[in-house]
Amino acid sequence: MNLHIIPNDQIQAAALLLRSGETVAFPTETVYGLGADASNPLAVQKIFEIKGRPVDHPLIVHIATTSQLPAWARNIPDDAWRLAAAFWPGPLTLILQRSNRVPNEVTGWQDTVGLRVPDHPIATALLHAFGGGIAAPSANRFGQISPTTAQHVHDKLGSKVGMILDGGPCRIGVESTIVSLTHEETVVLRPGGLSIEALENTLNKKILLTQAAAHNVRASGMLDSHYAPTTPIEIHPADELWRRAHQLAKLGYKVAVLKLSDENKCINSGGITCFQMPLLADEYGHDLYATLHRIDHASFDHLLAETPPATQEWVAINDRMRRAAHSGRS
Repeated sequence: MNLHIIPNDQIQAAALLLRSGETVAFPTETVYGLGADASNPLAVQKIFEIKGRPVDHPLIVHIATTSQLPAWARNIPDDAWRLAAAFWPGPLTLILQRSNRVPNEVTGWQDTVGLRVPDHPIATALLHAFGGGIAAPSANRFGQISPTTAQHVHDKLGSKVGMILDGGPCRIGVESTIVSLTHEETVVLRPGGLSIEALENTLNKKILLTQAAAHNVRASGMLDSHYAPTTPIEIHPADELWRRAHQLAKLGYKVAVLKLSDENKCINSGGITCFQMPLLADEYGHDLYATLHRIDHASFDHLLAETPPATQEWVAINDRMRRAAHSGRS
């Protein structure tokens, strides 16, 4: 696991910044987060200003341990405790009824709050040093590619952030799985770094993947257009991918192609640059955002991606690709 070691004095300095109402970007196992004191409305507002994030789009509160859950949520169902025991720390966000200590600014004025315990030593150290909850969406401009390295944060947010803790590349590379437990049923609102199958095995029941609107809940990363590179992206089946790439190249466009690894090699040719992507879903997820950042930096005119497999383990990847390619993005 490629982790940078951060001296304790930097962790303490970051905790001090959070207590003073400033922001700190920090690594988690999923992506880098832009953090602020979750109990300080003015500090939380800085997150929205830095990201250009709509104020009604709720944030996820990161806590150090499962034992802190009752401080931030109420009426916690048994399923929530079972999932927390099985998967925290880890890439799981639980949507629960919020406690009275959670500001409206964190929840988008809803009666629910998203909570998770991240699985990264730097995030854990920061949370323990700070001593409270840290509200932290991804450390990027709203709707754009999530950062999986400290350099990505520097590139997109720069000096707007009070401090950036560099923990190396994120281990998972896609955001947490969001599970809502605010109604009678337990549902997944956003697939992510934890599989639905793992959730089902823990709870010993079927769990639905549903749209947040259908569940009457707003949650992070749920807009139709999200996780989008600057480069316009199209998704095509393998047999159409190269036809479309050559069509665009003949028109003089600089084209990037994301191709799944197989017996057909990734070939660069007149105006087309091929990026070979892993065949395993977890490896693809680890590489995805970093590759999209590289493509944006190289100033391609178009990005064409091969349609990922439709199997269960690829649900989160397909979700991110669909939102990234949504024609209505801004």
